[in-house]
Amino acid sequence: MKTTSPHLLRLLAATALTLSVSATAHAQDKATQLHNRATAAMCANCHGTEGRTVEGSAIPSLVGMPKEYHVLQMQAFKNGTRPATVMHQITKGLTDAQIDTIASYYAATKR
Repeated sequence: MKTTSPHLLRLLAATALTLSVSATAHAQDKATQLHNRATAAMCANCHGTEGRTVEGSAIPSLVGMPKEYHVLQMQAFKNGTRPATVMHQITKGLTDAQIDTIASYYAATKR
C-alpha cells in the first residue's frame, strides 16, 4: 500500500482552500451585483427597463447618467429643493446608501 506524502497533502489542501475562497468571493460579487440591480429596478416603472425611457419622453433616461449628478438630483428631490410630482415622495424613502447604489448602477450601465 502506497502512502501520500505530507507535502502533497498540504498542497492539495492549500489548492482546495484557494478554490473555495475564490468561489466564495465570486458568489459574493454576484450577490452584490444582483442586489444593486434589484435596488435600481425600483426606478423602472417611470424611467424604463434598465433606466432607458422611450425617445421623446419627458422623463429622463438614467442609464449612463454621471454618478455625481445623479446623486445631487436625488438629494435635491429628497430635501425638497428640486420640484417634482412623485420623486420627492420616492426619495424620502431612500437611504443615502441606496441613492449611491442606484447612481453607481446607472452610471456604470452603458447607453
